[in-house]
Formats: sequence, structure tokens, C-alpha cells
Amino acid sequence: MDEATDQAFTEGPTLNNGATMPWLGLGVYKVWDADEALRAVSTAIAAGYRSIDTASMYQNEEAVGRAIRECGLPRRELFVTTKLWNTDQGYESTLRAFEASRQRLGLEYIDLYLVHWPVPGKYRETWRAMAHLYREGNARGIGVSNHQIPHLIAIIEDTGVTPAVNQIELHPLLTQKDLLQFAREQGIQPEAWRPLMGGNLDLPLLKQLAEKYGRTAAQIALRWSMQNGVVVIPKSVHEERIRENSQIFDFELDDEDLAAIDGLNENRRFGPDPDHVNF
Repeated sequence: MDEATDQAFTEGPTLNNGATMPWLGLGVYKVWDADEALRAVSTAIAAGYRSIDTASMYQNEEAVGRAIRECGLPRRELFVTTKLWNTDQGYESTLRAFEASRQRLGLEYIDLYLVHWPVPGKYRETWRAMAHLYREGNARGIGVSNHQIPHLIAIIEDTGVTPAVNQIELHPLLTQKDLLQFAREQGIQPEAWRPLMGGNLDLPLLKQLAEKYGRTAAQIALRWSMQNGVVVIPKSVHEERIRENSQIFDFELDDEDLAAIDGLNENRRFGPDPDHVNF
């Protein structure tokens, strides 16, 4: 890997805690098999990825941690995210769950610890525990996932601590413009899960732009997110897709094409609605 390519993988937005988060990461949701998770993370790191996103619910923290420890890179060169699951929410249980995740990962520290969903009746107390973890220096960065504007307002008002990241479902069919604007105003970095719509990329405009730029529809969708200031964590266990998803740093969509992709929005979710969490 040449120096320019390596720099592209490590550059990214500066979070409100001063850390730099890479624009591109590997997601490992539904990679339940430990060997498969180990291979996927190892392949991604070898391909240049420097950010890995897991969660306690994914049941693969041990494999992810092993891949990170065995990759040969200094720990400081990798950005590791994991998440607190719903059944562990609450003040004391959040503190315990964080330590359990850290032990499973086998890492001295976690770069970013997220609240997975805004569980009604619990997410505010949970955020107070997250703020404690951050103030004590146990988690280098804290954030949330799937939080809507009212959730964000409540936890910021409760603690005075603004999440570094809000990881949300975001893609050309769900552009989340109001939430992105609020994030910009508050200094919260948006991060997209399911940025490739679960593979539902068979949209005429994406095909047209793929031909125009000599890219794939997936690369067009990822580049659109990134140019909108959104970190992306596409999931794959296949080496060719992992490498393909990383090839988004050497081209740029023009303003007209960015606006055209914005116009695809249908407010369509492929995952659960955060306003109706029942799991």
C-alpha cells in the first residue's frame, strides 16, 4: 500500500473528544462464526481498513479482538468501536457491560463505546453511566446509535455531555437530513450503518452514476455518504467486496450528482424504527 492510500484510510473527521475517526470502517453485524469474523477483520486490516465496528450483541468481540491483537499493527493505529446492548442498559449494568466487552476484546482500551438503541425508560440513565465512563477515562470516546433528535436533546440536557458519534441507518433511500443538520449543530459525528441498503442497490440512478464514474453502485453510495460528512461501516465477509468497498477515496461525485442521489429519499428503513424499540 502506498503512502497516499494509507493516508486515505487513516484520515477522517475529528470527533468532539479530539480523536480522529476514519471515514471507512468494517462492520461485522451477523458475522456469528468466530473464524469467519477473524478472517473478515484480518482481511480488512490487510486491505487498509483502520476502523472496526462490533457490538456485544454480535457475539464476535473475542474474534475481533484477536484479529486486532494479531494483525501486527500498533494498537494506536486502529479505531475500535463496540456497543452496549439493550438488556444491559441502566447505570450499574452499563458499567459492568463495558468492562465485559473490554475483556472479551482483550484490549486495554476501546476507542468508541456506543449505546446501541434508545431503550425507553433506560436510555437517559444509561447515558449518565456512559458519561461516567468517559470522565473516568475508561472509554476514550462515547456515543450513541439509533438516537433521534429528542433522545439526543434529553441526554445532553441531563449530563452536559454530547455524544461524539450517532450511528444511524442512512443511505440513499433514507437520507435523514434533519438528523444530520442537528448533528452538525451539536458537534456530533454521524455514522451510517447499512449504507448499502442491505444490497438493495438496483436503482437506475446508481447504475447510471456507476457507469459515469467507472465504479460500482456500492462505491457510488458509499462515496455519497462520505461527501455528506458521514462515516461509513459497510459489512462484508468476502475479500473482493471488502476491497471493493474501500476503493472510494480516489474519485469525487459532483454537486449535481450528490443532489440527484439526495432526491432518491423515500424515508425507507431496512432496519427497526428507533422510535419503536421493543427488543
